[in-house]
Amino acid sequence: MKIALLVLLGLVLGALGGAALGIGAGLAWVEFFKTSSFEGYSGMLVFFTFMPLGAAIGGLGGLGGALLFAVIAIRDAEIAIEREPARRDK
Repeated sequence: MKIALLVLLGLVLGALGGAALGIGAGLAWVEFFKTSSFEGYSGMLVFFTFMPLGAAIGGLGGLGGALLFAVIAIRDAEIAIEREPARRDK
């Protein structure tokens, strides 16, 4: 269950971070290339193109990081199972 939550958390946080970076990249694009603001064209470009692309890329990156942590958690669990309890000398 912990592994599934790590994967889900990575996906959600990656998507949110990617969307924020996508908005920033879109605003930079609009300023750099002097995109027209006629009838909200520049806003639609940012929020319907750059934000979803950033969210998708960020979500995949977050998913990859979460899977890496899941592999580490699985290996840690395997190591913990294989350990023998310490012997107490009486």
